[in-house]
Amino acid sequence: MSEMARAEINVWGNVQGVGFRYFTTQHAKRLGVRGYVQNVPGGDRVRAVVEGNESRIEDLYAEMRRGPASGSVERHDIAWGAPTGEFDGFNVR
Repeated sequence: MSEMARAEINVWGNVQGVGFRYFTTQHAKRLGVRGYVQNVPGGDRVRAVVEGNESRIEDLYAEMRRGPASGSVERHDIAWGAPTGEFDGFNVR
């Protein structure tokens, strides 16, 4: 069984105004991870901060690298950390 973890996931490209946050929220809820997703000012980046099972976070990262059909991801990264337990669910900010 994978350990609990925290990650900040960033994706750049055509990711704002294309349903990317909704897409991410649906997958996060299906995978049972907690946290949030938000647009980052500048128009070309979405950030998600998530906590949960490490392998489930990796699954979410894979989905975010793919993104919705209406968008396109040009670049992505993930930074791992220790979970804080601050989230009750997953939402859009």
